[in-house]
Amino acid sequence: MAAVNYAHAYQQALEQAWPYALYFGDLFNTPNNQKYRWVNARTIEIPTLETTGRVDSNRDTIATASRNYNNKWTPLTLQNERKWSTLVHPQDIDQTNMVASIGNITEVFNQEQKFPEMDVYCISKIYAEYQQLSQTPINDDITVDNILEVFDKMMLEMDEDGTPPTGRILYITPTENAKLKRAKEIARTVIIGDAENKLNRTIANLDLVKIVPVPSKYMKTVYDFTQGFKAGESAKQIRMCLIHPLAVITPVNYEFAKLDEPSAMSEGKWVYYEESHEDVFVLARKVNAIQFAVEK
Repeated sequence: MAAVNYAHAYQQALEQAWPYALYFGDLFNTPNNQKYRWVNARTIEIPTLETTGRVDSNRDTIATASRNYNNKWTPLTLQNERKWSTLVHPQDIDQTNMVASIGNITEVFNQEQKFPEMDVYCISKIYAEYQQLSQTPINDDITVDNILEVFDKMMLEMDEDGTPPTGRILYITPTENAKLKRAKEIARTVIIGDAENKLNRTIANLDLVKIVPVPSKYMKTVYDFTQGFKAGESAKQIRMCLIHPLAVITPVNYEFAKLDEPSAMSEGKWVYYEESHEDVFVLARKVNAIQFAVEK
């Protein structure tokens, strides 16, 4: 029997899971992902549309007609090519009461390896391109007393640039999120939880900004992806990232995801292999819709 190719169905299932399974799922679900087109397996093109401004009208004459807009496509090449494979002996499936089935193995792989790797690649790549576009993160020490000032400074930069007020997301480490909860300027709505009168102090949004706490280990500036991922030697801690999903584009293309039946070549084992081309890009014209607070 030939290999079963389910790359397309597999990608659709993953895309449905990303907003719920990834810390940065909202960025992988950015509306910009509906606007690019694939040129080949590794290259996409994104559109840029520009128009001129208005001029005074004259009721007595007709101006010379001209084209006052320009549409161009900018090619971007996906550099992040990743693969994973495994052998599974049929007896392992039978003797573990189906626990070691291919479906269970890939589910654990997705949850514990691939999704976290996609998260850390996303935030570190955004930070790298943010710096390449001559942006400077906030390096102030963050305390309970000044965390709202830092947040307001990040918001102000976006406001001045005209970033839409709705849709902004604050990715924040648990340490900084704890400071945010204790910030004395925050007006909390106290909710009586149960008979024991427990208080719910959860802050879900601030100034219409969605707050997403992210474990510190997934918020570093640099990662080593030799196998899986780990923090790079020069990595710094990202404390907060305020971002609008419209500032990025996150194409993922599963080029190959197949399962081969046991054969002589595989010495009687099932063979699973998947390969993807993926990347994260900051849209240069919207870089001001990204703000970072990073340790010194």
